[in-house]
Amino acid sequence: MKKFIKIFLLIEVIISLSYLFSPAVFANIEVAFLSSFFVVMASAYAHKKMVLAKVAAGEYEEDRELLDKIEDPHGLYETEINDAPPEELNLREIVKEEKKRVKPMSAKNIKYGLRGGFSPLRLGAYLFLVLGFIALNNNHVLELIYYLPSLFIGIVAGSIGAKELFSS
Repeated sequence: MKKFIKIFLLIEVIISLSYLFSPAVFANIEVAFLSSFFVVMASAYAHKKMVLAKVAAGEYEEDRELLDKIEDPHGLYETEINDAPPEELNLREIVKEEKKRVKPMSAKNIKYGLRGGFSPLRLGAYLFLVLGFIALNNNHVLELIYYLPSLFIGIVAGSIGAKELFSS
C-alpha cells in the first residue's frame, strides 16, 4: 500500500511539473491520467467484488489435485482424444456431446455480470472520463498528443495499483 501511494504521488508530482510548460498541457495530462486510472481501479474493484460473491455463493469448486493443477493449469488435456479415422466418426453425435458440455447463459450468470459491469464506481469513473474529455474539447484545450499517452500511463499505473491493492 505504501509503495503504491509513493508511486502515485511521484507520478502526480511529475504531472504537476507539466503546469510550468503550459496549463493546457497540464489539464490534458491530468484529466487523461486520472480518468484512465479511475476506470482501471474501479473495474478491478468491481471484478474483485464479483469474484468474491461467486466464491461465497459456492460457484467455484476446486476438485483437481495439486499435481494436475501444475501440469495442466487450464484443464486443456482433461478430455480424451478420439483416435478413430475420420470415416468412422459420427460428427452429429460429437456435436451433440460438445453442446451438452457448454453451459448456457443463466439468469444467475447474467446477474453477476451486470452487477460487475454496472457498479457505481465504474459508472462514475467512465462518467469522469467522458465529461473530462468533453470539457477539454469544449474549452478548446484538448491536445491528443498529450492526452492519449497520458491515458496509457493511467492504465499502467492503475493496473499496478489494482494488483497491489486488490490482490489477496
